[in-house]
Amino acid sequence: MAKRDYYEVLGVGKTADEKELKGAFRKLAMQLHPDKNPGDTTAEARFKEANEAYEVLKDPQKRAAYDRFGHAAFENGMGGRGPFGGGEGFSSSMADIFDDIFGEFMGGGRRGGGRSGGRERGADLRYNLEISLEEAFSGKTVEIEVPTSITCTKCSGTGAKPGTSPVPCRTCGGAGKVRATQGFFTIERTCPTCQGRGETIADPCDACAGTGRQTQERTLSVNIPAGIEDGTRIRLAGEGEAGLRGGPSGDLYIFLSLKPHEFFQRDGADLYCRVPISMTTAALGGGFDVPTIDGGKTRVKVPEGTQTGKQFRLRQKGMPVLRSRDTGDMYITVVVETPQSLTRRQRELLEEFERGSSGENHPESTGFFARMRDFFDGLGT
Repeated sequence: MAKRDYYEVLGVGKTADEKELKGAFRKLAMQLHPDKNPGDTTAEARFKEANEAYEVLKDPQKRAAYDRFGHAAFENGMGGRGPFGGGEGFSSSMADIFDDIFGEFMGGGRRGGGRSGGRERGADLRYNLEISLEEAFSGKTVEIEVPTSITCTKCSGTGAKPGTSPVPCRTCGGAGKVRATQGFFTIERTCPTCQGRGETIADPCDACAGTGRQTQERTLSVNIPAGIEDGTRIRLAGEGEAGLRGGPSGDLYIFLSLKPHEFFQRDGADLYCRVPISMTTAALGGGFDVPTIDGGKTRVKVPEGTQTGKQFRLRQKGMPVLRSRDTGDMYITVVVETPQSLTRRQRELLEEFERGSSGENHPESTGFFARMRDFFDGLGT
């Protein structure tokens, strides 16, 4: 009887990716599993057929050969004289396939490449650091105190009492996993005794209680480059938590935030500042001094007749661009302040000014109300 097309067996198209293949096989495996279909030889045959199809299509090289030559690529047991011959053949056991698909439900699978002798990588740490806008402008080196785990100095990270060593786990024989057989399946699980480490400590170090690490507060120097932005993350490799029983240390991540500034708002490399000016300065013209982020100050000239919202650009008075020689600009937005708490004389002067004013003195408001009158006149017709 001719073999069915592998893609047809799994119910996927020829362009299916790895995720689609795995999902399709998982669905079939759950439906056709012999434990769910005891005595059903048809279901067992289809289960083996699905296994064979998935074994070929999940391997990029085998799949390429199958797409080109079909079943002829694997003549003589998938390892003989076919175009894909000479390889390992269809040697992956049912346990390998079952572990690949259902490993996450059975305690892991074997993708880790074997036990690591009890050594585990330390956890990554996070440190929140707040700096001022001036510090972000100039850059600086800051020292931070980080409470973290370090390798135990007494046992050098082994977790065993000095003069002794960890011993292979008796439950799993040092493999870190135990096997359970059910029918023709062999399922691996993490060893419950050593938790997958492959070894146990008979006489733990009294300084670290067998963990191979101790808690200590460290002082670290962190370089803050000029121009750094809010939300930037700095990674210090190997400065995180020490690994378990001599494993590699994790990393330390510094998350930077900028304190709100009294005058400036930042947008990338540009700075923005809002400056109130008097009505007379706006009308007659004048000027004012503004501080700059480098600690200096600069003069801004206000032309006659300046209106609220007028923006002045001060070139290269902003923030430095990170890892660049460029510098942003500073933008000054003026707001004309209306006089308050007027004296009698001030009121008289303003009233006199108003009586002598014309549309030319207030072109924007004059034009607006003229258009409004035309609008209402049009509604009445």
